[in-house]
Amino acid sequence: MVRVLIIDDSPTETRRTSEFLRLAGYQVLSAPNGKEGISMAKSASPDLILMDVVMPDLNGFQATRQLQRDPKTQHIPVIIVSTKNQQTDKIWGLRQGAIDYLIKPVQESELIQSIETVLDG
Repeated sequence: MVRVLIIDDSPTETRRTSEFLRLAGYQVLSAPNGKEGISMAKSASPDLILMDVVMPDLNGFQATRQLQRDPKTQHIPVIIVSTKNQQTDKIWGLRQGAIDYLIKPVQESELIQSIETVLDG
C-alpha cells in the first residue's frame, strides 16, 4: 500500500485530505509542521509527501529543501499543496525540489491524478 505523508498545520485540511486519500486506497501519515514532517519522513520513509507552505517555524519551502538535500529523504517526491497561488511561489517551490505544485482548495481528482503521475513517473 502506498504511504502518503501530509505535512500541514491545518487539522481541518489534514483531516479532509486524509479521508479522501484513504478512500482512494492510500495509507496516510500526517505531521502538523515542517520540523515534525522531516522527522517523520526520515523514520517512516513514505512513498510521497504532500507539503503545505504556510506553517510556523519551518515553512514548506524550507522543509522541502531540507528533505531534498538529505540523502535519507531525497528520493521521496514532494508535492506542494498551498494557498500561495502566485507563479513566483510555484517556481520557488519547484526550485526547492518539489515535483508538483497544487493550489488549495485542490480538487480530489486533481490531487489523485498528480499523486498517480508522480508515483508512475
